Amino acid sequence: MNNRYDVVVVGGGPAGLMAAGKAAMDGGKVLLIEKMEKPARKLRITGKGRCNITNLKPLDEFLDEIHPDSHFLRDAFKEFFNTQTVQFFNDRGVKTVVERGQRVFPESGKAREVSDALIRWAKSHGVEIVCYASGYTIAIEEGKVKGINIGLTEGKRSLLHTVECSGVVLATGGKSYPATGSTGDGYALARECGHTIVTPRPSLVGVETDPVLTDAAGLFLKNVNLALVVNERLKAEEFGEMELTPFGLDGPIVVRHSRTIVDAVDKGNRVDLHLDLKPALSEKQLVARIQREIQANPRDALTGIVRKLLPQELVYTLIDSLGLAAQKPARRISSGEIEAMVGWLKKVPFRVTAYRGWDEAIITSGGVSLKEVNPRTMESRIVKGLYFAGELLDLDGSTGGYNLQIAFSTGWLAGKSVAAALQHE
Repeated sequence: MNNRYDVVVVGGGPAGLMAAGKAAMDGGKVLLIEKMEKPARKLRITGKGRCNITNLKPLDEFLDEIHPDSHFLRDAFKEFFNTQTVQFFNDRGVKTVVERGQRVFPESGKAREVSDALIRWAKSHGVEIVCYASGYTIAIEEGKVKGINIGLTEGKRSLLHTVECSGVVLATGGKSYPATGSTGDGYALARECGHTIVTPRPSLVGVETDPVLTDAAGLFLKNVNLALVVNERLKAEEFGEMELTPFGLDGPIVVRHSRTIVDAVDKGNRVDLHLDLKPALSEKQLVARIQREIQANPRDALTGIVRKLLPQELVYTLIDSLGLAAQKPARRISSGEIEAMVGWLKKVPFRVTAYRGWDEAIITSGGVSLKEVNPRTMESRIVKGLYFAGELLDLDGSTGGYNLQIAFSTGWLAGKSVAAALQHE
C-alpha cells in the first residue's frame, strides 16, 4: 500500500467495487479497503446464493419500490440503471435471465459469478484492493478530506497506516448479515464527519407471531394472500409465496412489508397479519367446495375432508384451532362447522409480537440522512471530498433486485463524481 492515492473507497461490497472501478476507469488512482479476508462476501450469498442483480421494471414503477425518498435516486438512475446493469455484466461474461416479476439473475444461478466479475473489472482498471483493514478515521481539514488512517491486521500484528487522498467514498454497507462484515462501521465514521444517522432497523426480515404454527414449521405456501393490519386498519395486501417458521412467518410476501411492520412494532402499535389460504375462492364458493367433498366422501373422517383442502402439515392445525373432532364422519359435519372451517381458511389470524434480528435481515433501513448528501454527485453536503454509496444511505427497497441496483447506481455515480472532482483540483 502506498501513502498517496487520489481516492480511497471504504468497503468492498457491490457499491464500493462499482465506485472504485468507475473512479479508476475515469483516471483516478484508487485504493479499496475491505475489513474481511476478501471483497463482496455478502454479495456471494445474496438471493440465497443466486443473486437477484436488478429488476427491469420501468423507472416510475421501480421508484415505487424504494423508501423513504426514491426521488433522491433519479440522478443516479440517469447515470446507471437496470438496462446498463444487465449490459455491464453481460459484457463481462455474466449471462443473465429474466424471471417472474422482471427479476434478473445470472443464468448460472451463481452469485459468485457476479462478485468475481465486479472484482476483475475493478482490478482491470488498476484498483488496488487491501483486505483485513479496519479501524478507519478520516482526516478533515477546513471542511475537506485530506486523508484516511487505516488499521491493518497482519497475522497477530495490528498496524496503523496513513494515506493521503482527495476523496473518500464510504460504502461500508448496513448492519444486516454482520458475519459478512456489515457491522455498521460506516455509521460511526459518518457521524464523526458531522452526519446525521437515521436509526438503522432490520428490513426484509421475518416476523415472530402469536400463534406459531409449530406443526407446519418449514412449510412453504404458494398462491396465498396476506393482509397487514396496523391498529385495526388495513395497510397493505400481498399475493404470493410465504413460509411458516418455528418463530412465525417469513418469505416474500412477509418481508416485502417488513419495513412497515418493523416501524409499527417499534412504535408500540398493534400489528396483525391475516392469511387467506384460498384467495381464489370466495367464502360462498369455498362452502360449496366443502359440501361437494362431503357428498362425494360421506364415510371419510373430518381429517380426510380437510386433507383435500390443505397440505398435510396444516390439517390438524385447522382442526385443533377450531376445536373440531378429527374422526367425526363427514356426513355429520354441521353447516356451522363448515362455516367455521371456511372462516379459518380465509383468515388465519396472527399477532406480530416481534421481528427477527440483524443475522436474518436481508437489508438495513435507515442510515446516513439523505438531506446531507447531494443526489447529483453522492457527495457530502458537510465535508468536501466525502462521498456515500449503497446500503449506508437511508435508502432501502423491496425484495426483487431493487437494493442491488441502488448499490450499483449510487456506487457508479459516486465513483464518477469523485474522479471528476480530481480534474478541478
